[in-house]
Amino acid sequence: MNSGGSRAEAADGPSGASTADLAGGAARTRKARRYGRLRPGDRVVVVAPSGPVDAARLETGCAVLRDLGLDTVVAKHALDLVNLGPDHAAMGTVRDDWYRLAGTDADRAADLQDAWCDPRVQAVICARGGYGATRVLDHLDWELLAAATAADEESGRGPTILHGSSDITALHAAFGARLGVTTSFGPMPTGVIADLAPAVSQDMPDERLHGLRAALFGGPVTLPGTHVLRPGRAEGPLTGGTLSLLTALLGTPYAPPPAAGHIVFLEDVTEAPYRVDRMLVQLVQSGWFDGAAGIALGSWRDCGDPAELDAVFTARLGPLGVPMLAGVPVGHGPRQRTLELGAPAVLDTGKVHKVHITVPETGPDPAVPDVGALTLHALPGGSR
Repeated sequence: MNSGGSRAEAADGPSGASTADLAGGAARTRKARRYGRLRPGDRVVVVAPSGPVDAARLETGCAVLRDLGLDTVVAKHALDLVNLGPDHAAMGTVRDDWYRLAGTDADRAADLQDAWCDPRVQAVICARGGYGATRVLDHLDWELLAAATAADEESGRGPTILHGSSDITALHAAFGARLGVTTSFGPMPTGVIADLAPAVSQDMPDERLHGLRAALFGGPVTLPGTHVLRPGRAEGPLTGGTLSLLTALLGTPYAPPPAAGHIVFLEDVTEAPYRVDRMLVQLVQSGWFDGAAGIALGSWRDCGDPAELDAVFTARLGPLGVPMLAGVPVGHGPRQRTLELGAPAVLDTGKVHKVHITVPETGPDPAVPDVGALTLHALPGGSR
């Protein structure tokens, strides 16, 4: 495992990115500072900004993080439960048959903000997705978060890591735009990370584990696709996330900056092809895709016929005239790998690539004879 502690490196954003002020005084940034890589012994805090957390799964996932050498702390409200409406928890009347969140909006935001602003914390890891992250955004003190981010950089350690996926896309977009940092999109403690317990305890090779280590501790990340929808090669910072969350943020103060000059990563779960089509139409009509450099499509678990989805992607995104690679193993489902949103990336559909992950006792993975890959530039090792 490469656990070098290299810290901040700038990732160029699109040359046409707006620098106009956002609501709340934040500004869209043209460059993202790459988050500092973890080292064994670093403190990480697990927060729950979205759906309710299963306590047993959370403990299993946290045990995996501890086995990776991390000082893992669970946030105060991570196991709280409330319904979507008034605070029934205060009256002891949380209904199990109604949707539940992991605490009130204010409490979930407080856990996230406290962890981000704690100088002892190197990473804030989201326990799970679900729903609720968009409701947290209005409760965050963005000036305080920005001050803590600046203090991290002044200390030489680089920005704190925000890690999670799915519903956490809302936080990725807002933190990237308002704080000017890269963020980590990947498996979470109550999901795939908990499933990694046997691989960690028995030192078994697992591509998901090695991908997580590479993204968080340092190392190259190269993810093969399964098929090409439009050939070509593109370079640019990586943006995107879960499609439904990107669409939900349009027209809000937290909308993701336009994708001009970026490689766009998209994935989702349990969305029928017509819904995927509708969301892509909305993003296209809003101009969000204008000037995008390339498209990387991840998992689309339980989203209908893959052939119909490919037809949707080709029809909606093909006119952009940029390379489009499908089947990148990131998103929902068992094959979750990890990406650094905002980091410099290369999308190449025309070569046989090697997955640059060292597997214990077996050496590097063999060449993968697929049709292309998405590669993120690795930060070198070094002191903080």
